[in-house]
Amino acid sequence: MKKQSSKMNYFELFEIPVQLKVDITSLHKKFFELSRKYHPDYFVNDNTEAQSESLEKSALLNKAYKAFKNPDETIKYVLQQKGLLEEEEKYELPPGFLMEVLEINEQLMDAEDQGAIDNLKTAIDAMQNEIYEPVKKIITNYQEDTTSEKELLQVKEYYYKKKYLDRIRHQLSGKA
Repeated sequence: MKKQSSKMNYFELFEIPVQLKVDITSLHKKFFELSRKYHPDYFVNDNTEAQSESLEKSALLNKAYKAFKNPDETIKYVLQQKGLLEEEEKYELPPGFLMEVLEINEQLMDAEDQGAIDNLKTAIDAMQNEIYEPVKKIITNYQEDTTSEKELLQVKEYYYKKKYLDRIRHQLSGKA
């Protein structure tokens, strides 16, 4: 697995192991602790280098916190760190999944009443559960040194399928 090189990744900054599912409760506590530690106001009397570093870490902390609060962004970040996902990547989803999504999109265009919209929401939720089930254990029990690249590629496919379903869900909320 390729690993992107960077000064400090989000997990190092938060002093937590690399994971695909971050515990939100402990995340909040750690965020506030680190915010106080790296806040630029505490470095006003230090040299320019220390001020610059605190500003950099504070900005990184905010980006990391935002990513960790969103499970999809956390998955995306880990996959990017492993060199398995690139920004603006054109990922090819399985034809069977695309056909299901196409059918839902057609139903969405024809949906005129709340009952039809509710049925589509139910269908999307069912698809969401169906695509999550095969990767649930991988995401929940991720271990950096034991989870295989093959398993991470399954998570990658899940990530792209979920993005697709989220777009439809967004269109659906506009119709409701």
